[in-house]
Amino acid sequence: MNSHNDSLKSVPVFDGVWSDERDVGNAITDAANAAITWSKVPLNEREAVLRRFAAHVAANAESLTLLIMREVGKLRADAAAEVAAVVAKAEITIEMMRGRRGDLDSTTRDVVSQVRYRALGVVLVLGPFNFPAHLPGGQIAPALLAGNAVVFKPSELAPAVGKWIADAWTQAGLPTNVLQLIQGDAAIAKVAIADDRIAGVFFTGSHRAGVAIHRQLAGRPDVLLALEMGGNNPIVLMPPYELTKAATTIATSAFISSGQRCTCARRLIVVDDGNSDEVVSALIELVREMKCGLPSDDPAADMGPVISAMAAENLIQTQSRWMDRGGVPLLKMSVSQRSAALVTPGIIEMTGCESVEDEEWFGPLLQVFRVADFQAAIRLANATKYGLAAGLIGGTQESFEEFRSSIAAGIVNWNLPTTGASSRLPFGGIGLSGNHRAAGSYAIDCCNDPIASMMLLRTRLP
Repeated sequence: MNSHNDSLKSVPVFDGVWSDERDVGNAITDAANAAITWSKVPLNEREAVLRRFAAHVAANAESLTLLIMREVGKLRADAAAEVAAVVAKAEITIEMMRGRRGDLDSTTRDVVSQVRYRALGVVLVLGPFNFPAHLPGGQIAPALLAGNAVVFKPSELAPAVGKWIADAWTQAGLPTNVLQLIQGDAAIAKVAIADDRIAGVFFTGSHRAGVAIHRQLAGRPDVLLALEMGGNNPIVLMPPYELTKAATTIATSAFISSGQRCTCARRLIVVDDGNSDEVVSALIELVREMKCGLPSDDPAADMGPVISAMAAENLIQTQSRWMDRGGVPLLKMSVSQRSAALVTPGIIEMTGCESVEDEEWFGPLLQVFRVADFQAAIRLANATKYGLAAGLIGGTQESFEEFRSSIAAGIVNWNLPTTGASSRLPFGGIGLSGNHRAAGSYAIDCCNDPIASMMLLRTRLP
């Protein structure tokens, strides 16, 4: 796999071999054997491994930052923020394990009632390319802390980062075979999912891939499935708002990480109070001034490349379909001459289009709709089968409470970007965005089973 950095174009980022069916079977066998011992390791010792992992990542943050930049094309600030999130996740996971999955004991007369937790066994973590360290790490860490063995398949677009993360766990002293790394594409994932020793599947990625996994596991209720998929996320603008702050928040929501976050805003819905042209114009000018460039640029660009030339071409084709249906380009996306994966951000006016597709696109492309009032904005925001993130800019506390209670989404923000997600909060969506298994801080809930027990302390004499 080659670098996104043009100056390093001929330098391979990853040199390795894709796993085959035998490799997958061997990895699951080794993990299953290791899980027996690992699940019996005291919790405080498992916590110590997580802390050593975080310390190792922190001590080697620059190495991981550069690797993320080279492999998936992130700008330095974005890659460094991802590494910091990986480090922070250890303590958050430990805190959530003790707070949400800690042992419970109560006594009523002669009966003791208890809740204890049992590890699932071997779980499969399927990682995405957009946060190749942080997002799979947010599932690997709680799974290991809960006593599971993990088989980890990183995205085929980020194998080097996946190997780096696996090696870091080894450096942290994780016992041999508790974490197994397999490399490959969807075909290899399918082989692993089919193995009846897999007790849980944790997936982050597209709706299409998530549905395929769901179908493959049909009739297997014994497998815990946690899906974190994408969205067609709305951000609603209504008065009162401060023009510059509103434009900045919208731009961040739509174009941060080159639009390659599942929480990025895809649809801007403006409540037209007679000033909608002003705010849309401010947004266009702000975005037009953004510098699109490569991770190696100095000074740093504001927006980097998308994951591949194919992804860029798909975005251009998406824009063309919208224009064929009546969309008006307020800011037309184009491919840079510097790299086939580098596109300029696009903003397309869709108000009045008779047919608007409800699909997820993964890049810096924003639709604009204008509506007459707040209720119409809520209806349009909910006119999607997805339900990951939504945002409201402007309005009042009362209007936000109405917005939050009315919007079908798992993440609902006010006067902040739709991409403003905290690792201390649950992360997940509804509809086609997830299957009610929130990740983020709540990922620990998917990593073990509660065991209820009642015990008689003594026998009453007649």
